[in-house]
Amino acid sequence: MEQTDHINNDIISETRRMKLKFEELISNYSQDLWNYCKYITGSPWDGEDLFQETMIKSFALLPQRWSEITNKKYYLFKIATNTWFNQCKKLKRELGTIDEVPVQDIDFSDRLLIEDILISLDSNLTPKQTTAFLLFDIFQFTAEEIAGIVQSTPGGVYASIQRARKKIASLNFSKSKPIRDSQSSNNPTIQAYLKAFNHGDLNSMLKLFSDQAHNEAYLGFQEFSKDEMIKGSLRYGLPGHTAQEFILWGKPVIIILANNEKYPEIHDIQMQEVENSKIVSSKSYFFRKEFIIAASKELGIKAQLIKPPVDWS
Repeated sequence: MEQTDHINNDIISETRRMKLKFEELISNYSQDLWNYCKYITGSPWDGEDLFQETMIKSFALLPQRWSEITNKKYYLFKIATNTWFNQCKKLKRELGTIDEVPVQDIDFSDRLLIEDILISLDSNLTPKQTTAFLLFDIFQFTAEEIAGIVQSTPGGVYASIQRARKKIASLNFSKSKPIRDSQSSNNPTIQAYLKAFNHGDLNSMLKLFSDQAHNEAYLGFQEFSKDEMIKGSLRYGLPGHTAQEFILWGKPVIIILANNEKYPEIHDIQMQEVENSKIVSSKSYFFRKEFIIAASKELGIKAQLIKPPVDWS
């Protein structure tokens, strides 16, 4: 019997179908999960990375469950928290402890709603304090649930929340203005990419990629060579949109803008990696609803909500 060295398309199709079903089941919690990841890491970029890893792990761990998941929100937030704590440990960062020491109650009032405070927690509290505070005051978990997520006790959770509130109330926050301007890079390969894309010149654009280029649309698809790109994501050519450089949360990106009758809309967000004048990696956020909507608010450009195969309307 001849042995084969490939993964059957039936397995790939079935796995894709189950993944889509899983994402549908947890869709009600995806926005809260993305915000949580952003707040505990202190950065939309790091939060997006944590969100993606959480989504991949939460699906991949399902075969290891011996009983059904009765609380989907708890399941997702626990995996996100464990993943974040593991990242902190790898960076030799002290997680902190949650001790059952009584602390005077602090009224935090409406300041909880201020985005600047929430995204600055990671630089002012320990990771365990940050998670306990966010889970209780923002995402409405009980102390008992939080104790399970952060591996502590309900009494310790209550005390940690009060300490976090006291610490935050003592801080002064100044609102920083987001960077919204477009900006051109000096990289000739990126400039050539923009020119080819905006002219719909697929052949010229493909010449800029290395043969072994990695093309990934986060939580959508991955292609491991130029040949796979030609047969896959680019088999129908370029979309006929406009590509423009922007600075988004301090990083240079390429925004793909679709023009409707009234105004441009964000169709995709891309980041290209260039080595030896060749694009060796292209990363796309086309399938990342929460990320693109947050970027839309940051840049003041509407997001395209309906773009086959996705419909976010």
